[in-house]
Amino acid sequence: TWHTEVHNLYGPTETTIDATAHHITPQDTGPAIPIGHPIWNTHALILDHHLQPVPPGTTGELYLTGPGLAHHYLNQPTLTATRFIPNPYGPPGTRLYRTGDQARWTHGHLHHTNRTDDQIKLRGHRIEPTEITTTLTTHPHITTTHTQLREDQPGVRRLVAYVVTRDGRPADAAGLRAHLAERLPEYMIPSAFVTLDALPLLPNGKVDRRALPAPDPVAERTGARPPRTDAERALCAAFAETLGVAEVGVDDDFFALGGDSIMSIQVVSRARKAGLVITARDVFTRRTPEAIASAAVPLGAEPRAEADSGVGQVPLTPIAAWFLERPGPRDGYNQSSVLRAPAGADEASIAAALQALVDHHDTLRLRVTGSPGAGHGLEVLPQGAVPARDRLTRVDVAGLDREEVDAVVSREAETARRRLRPSQGVVLEAVWFDAGASRPGRLLLVVHHLAVDAVSWRILVADLATAWEHVTAGGTGPAPLPAVLTSYRRWAELLTAEARGDERAAELPLWLEVLGTADPLLGYRALDPHQDTADRTRTLRVTLPARWTRPLLTTAPAAYRAGVDDVLITALALAVVGRRAEKSGDGGSAVLLDLEGHGREQQIADGVDLSRTVGWFTSVYPVSVDPGPVSRYEARALDGAVVDRAVKRVKEQLRRIPDRGIGFGLLRHLNPRTASALRGTAPQIGFNYLGRYANSPGASGDWQPMPDAAGPRAQDPQAPAAHVVDINAHTRDLPDGPCLVAELTWPVDLLKEEDVEELAEGWLRALRAVAEYAQEPDAGGHTPSDLPLVSLNQNQIDRLRNKWGGRK
Repeated sequence: TWHTEVHNLYGPTETTIDATAHHITPQDTGPAIPIGHPIWNTHALILDHHLQPVPPGTTGELYLTGPGLAHHYLNQPTLTATRFIPNPYGPPGTRLYRTGDQARWTHGHLHHTNRTDDQIKLRGHRIEPTEITTTLTTHPHITTTHTQLREDQPGVRRLVAYVVTRDGRPADAAGLRAHLAERLPEYMIPSAFVTLDALPLLPNGKVDRRALPAPDPVAERTGARPPRTDAERALCAAFAETLGVAEVGVDDDFFALGGDSIMSIQVVSRARKAGLVITARDVFTRRTPEAIASAAVPLGAEPRAEADSGVGQVPLTPIAAWFLERPGPRDGYNQSSVLRAPAGADEASIAAALQALVDHHDTLRLRVTGSPGAGHGLEVLPQGAVPARDRLTRVDVAGLDREEVDAVVSREAETARRRLRPSQGVVLEAVWFDAGASRPGRLLLVVHHLAVDAVSWRILVADLATAWEHVTAGGTGPAPLPAVLTSYRRWAELLTAEARGDERAAELPLWLEVLGTADPLLGYRALDPHQDTADRTRTLRVTLPARWTRPLLTTAPAAYRAGVDDVLITALALAVVGRRAEKSGDGGSAVLLDLEGHGREQQIADGVDLSRTVGWFTSVYPVSVDPGPVSRYEARALDGAVVDRAVKRVKEQLRRIPDRGIGFGLLRHLNPRTASALRGTAPQIGFNYLGRYANSPGASGDWQPMPDAAGPRAQDPQAPAAHVVDINAHTRDLPDGPCLVAELTWPVDLLKEEDVEELAEGWLRALRAVAEYAQEPDAGGHTPSDLPLVSLNQNQIDRLRNKWGGRK
């Protein structure tokens, strides 16, 4: 039992912090805690609008006086005159401070009841929104305005100004900000400006606050609070470059702007390049440039890690063990990328740049050892052991038109895939399509998946450009590539040790519970790895337009304090449950899925930094998500209540999973004591969100990816399918805005194409419903994982929200 005294202190800043105090006791059982009595040398009066005292029990406005009163507001004489008035009840020359708070005396105690005006408090400052509104209307292009405090993301409060312009065009936020900055202090300048055709009004003529839309998190960037320190400037630039937006302010939430876990790793890398050391965990927990800057360490001042050699025998990671124990051929399992090669490039220079890449990144020298019967292992060969010249093929495409080049690239890509031999250390094949001295060519890179993942490509592409500049500038010695701080080999060793620890083994009951989820047959029979192979699959590609994708990346995650993945998985679960209801009317509302994560969960060990490490880090783990029941009628038209319940439930269910699921693979593949218990059951649906591929400056320049270029097939034709339905999704920045692109792959002997089309349409329908509801004023709110210091369930949180309103 804690023996702690609790005091309720009240006091505006204008009265030098505290003005009244109340010692809370067990007898304080009423609906509101009193604010008590004035402290020593301070007096409180409750007056009516004629400055006459009101009787006890009657509500009036609270006025304060005493030596602790401030003199005035700096450079704001008008506001000073309205707030600091002569004291008719004290000695000549004394003043009263008009608090704007309504209060009453009850049983000898002061009780605060409400506000008499629209005055708000933000970051310690009391602000009159009407003063901002009045100042905005002095701008020659503005006719009508309204300013209010919003909390569209729980815990993040900001000023938003709504304006109606004379010509109906969108307001210039930068111009409005400058206009206000000349007349008002910095803390009174709104962080966002929203242009409307007209302000929504209630029947009584007042502004309908609930009808005012939330600012677009991306479109309103010019209203952002600017950085003040070098660290904040570096982090704002890293945010902007990673997210592909023009401007980022110090208060902007990385995930509310559309960031995700993969992009957070890019922020870490860009911050290091700018001279700051941060971690992906800093991005996740602190979220804004201002908060992250407070934890950043200058490069060189961080604790030094031990020397880390990535050469030699490498323990199997969970994903490598999963892959090598599968039946069927393995040599051709790859990822590929086609890059724009400079016009006039030569084979020797490209080979030299590739050699720098191969020598710098260990897994490009990876070799698979052992055999299926004796067990497999991995080995990183020494630098120089893999000649890049032997891995580079030149193909002449000079004089060919685009369609002809595409056909050549497609043919050569498949040939390159067939040359991969990981058991012989051949995990990289490069093909240079030489278009001549005056036209840009293409460079195809085909890398075995054991050596690379989606995050790795961002590292490789940037390093290839750096190596090329070094080679073509006549540089001698190694190319100046940023250091790899934690080798793939060291990470594999850490995972092996982690897998056998008692704390990780304690997760076993959780994973057994998840795998025990009922999983009604999705196809016409169970998946068979010998029959259902890659050459017996088809793929359906679907796209969600920017109109709905944009709020899914920004508004919905901000409203629910969730990740983009949480939102996408919620919609998928709704689609599966809705499909069950339409098909059979039952099947339950719990959905078993296999999720893929980037797997770079470096928080599991101290001194780990994987932001520059190339390799296959992916984690695959099962989850059981239950969005709640969905009737066959609701499945066709999901309403707000169903969506709200589903997002909150699924978010909390995913939060139960420690370290984003890395423990499952550790216990399933690297711990002999737990492996057998987790073997056998496998979800029928696999889901992988690869993040957002944001456009960056110079995206059409040399060594930039060409996303629409043809590549080889992803794996050998006889390789087994992993799931009945595999869904791989990512967000692409297109001219109309960000669009969600997803590919659904399935064995043709298990499902008909119309079955998959129904599932895809149900998912898109659910995504549209989430996107539309997230923009409603009442959408979102806290869930139990947002409030770790109190024990509240969702029903209790919702009751508090209904009582007090908003998302507070």
